Amino acid sequence: MMQGQTRIVSSLGGIRAAARRTLIAATATLALGLGACSGGITQTYQRGYVLPEGALEQIPLGSSQDQVLIVMGTPSTVATISGEVFYYISQSTQQTSFLPQKEVSRRIIAIYFDKNRKVQRIADYGMRDGKIFDAISRTTASGGEELNYIRYMMRALSLN
Repeated sequence: MMQGQTRIVSSLGGIRAAARRTLIAATATLALGLGACSGGITQTYQRGYVLPEGALEQIPLGSSQDQVLIVMGTPSTVATISGEVFYYISQSTQQTSFLPQKEVSRRIIAIYFDKNRKVQRIADYGMRDGKIFDAISRTTASGGEELNYIRYMMRALSLN
C-alpha cells in the first residue's frame, strides 16, 4: 500500500508544480497588461475644422471673401454682427486607454470683413488660463457684442 500512496503523492506534486507555473504565467500576463494600462495608449481626436498648414499666411489683409473661401473652405458658422465674420471652429481631445476624454485645445479662427467684403482682420481665438485669447495679436479679448458670441461658442464646445 505504501507504493500506491507514494504514486499519488508524487502525481500531486506534479499537479502542484503545473499549477504554480500557470499561476506565475497568469500573474506575469496580468502585470504586463496593467503596466500597459498605466502608461496607456493615448488617442487624439480632432473635431470641427482642421486648419491646413500655412493657410492663414495665404490670406493677407484686403483679400476677397472668395479668396478666403478658396483657401479656408466653408466656415463652421457665419455671423453678421457689425459686419460679416467667418468662424472656423475646432476642438482637440485626448483619451488614454479606458479613461474619459480630456479637452486639450479649443480654437476659433475668425476672419472679419469690411463693407466691401475684403478681409479687415484675422483673429485666432483659443483658451489660455481660462480666458479667451487671440493668438495672432496676443491679446485677451475685452467685453463687447462680438466677444459674447465667441464666448457662447467656446462654452458650447466645452459642453460636448
